[in-house]
Amino acid sequence: MRALVTGGAGFIGSHLVQRLLREGHAVRVLDDLSTGKRDNVPEGAELVVGDIRNAAMVDEVAGGCEVIFHEAAVVSVPASIEDPQRSHDVNIQGTLNVLLAARRQKVRRVVFASSAAIYGEEPTLPKGELSITAPISPYGIEKLAGEHYVLSWPRLYGVEGVSLRYFNVFGPRQDPRSPYSGVISVFADRAMTGREVSIYGDGEQSRDFVFVEDVVSANLLAATVPGASGRAFNIARGERTSLNALLGTIAKIVGREISAKHEPAREGDIRHSLADITRARSELGYAPSVSVEAGLRRLIEHLGERH
Repeated sequence: MRALVTGGAGFIGSHLVQRLLREGHAVRVLDDLSTGKRDNVPEGAELVVGDIRNAAMVDEVAGGCEVIFHEAAVVSVPASIEDPQRSHDVNIQGTLNVLLAARRQKVRRVVFASSAAIYGEEPTLPKGELSITAPISPYGIEKLAGEHYVLSWPRLYGVEGVSLRYFNVFGPRQDPRSPYSGVISVFADRAMTGREVSIYGDGEQSRDFVFVEDVVSANLLAATVPGASGRAFNIARGERTSLNALLGTIAKIVGREISAKHEPAREGDIRHSLADITRARSELGYAPSVSVEAGLRRLIEHLGERH
């Protein structure tokens, strides 16, 4: 198939592009390189530098594509709180631009990168796809709005749509120097260089961490499984890990103690997160295969090569 990957120079998108190319698909990437990197785009993919807020450009690059993997976004809760207008424009208008282009260019299916942030802090765990959605940040609100758009497109316009609710994704190419990067990439990078890490809160808050390779597999399933259109799926491991336990595992892997400084909890952060992945297992055939510790070892090996 010919696929368009928006945000394909970023963390998750570049891994997705790599896998698509390896499986023999033709891939076009649209990325404004604001956070993505040109070097992340594998040889063999066509890179178009542009912004998903530019509707004409999105329409042009969607031409001839069978599937669009929509990964491009402002992907940070803090960034969405600091600048909600930009976050809205990218995450809502950008998503609508993708869907309008898919309709005009007769794209078969759009796979949308949503987020566990749509669930907010309602305390019932684990979160299933029918759980209450009560986002507490502009980012979560925008992802929920994007889902409603994507999942309405099959009925309204005949363009298939699937939403994948990512929990806490980690792996190589997640930039640890970004103030909005995932906690694992920051912890691992600092551990490799012997620097102190900051924990916001008491460290007993927990997340459902999932390795990027498993997220990529979920995307390919979401693009191809016949009955998936019009559905949303949690993409995680279905396991909870506290930040303190995470830091302990990283310390074990790198073979040294890691100094931690506790900071006040951040606005918009939830206390605990855990996914029920039953629907993804049964309907997509999704089966996460990389444990948190195994993923950490692979990430730290990658960081070691970089350092």
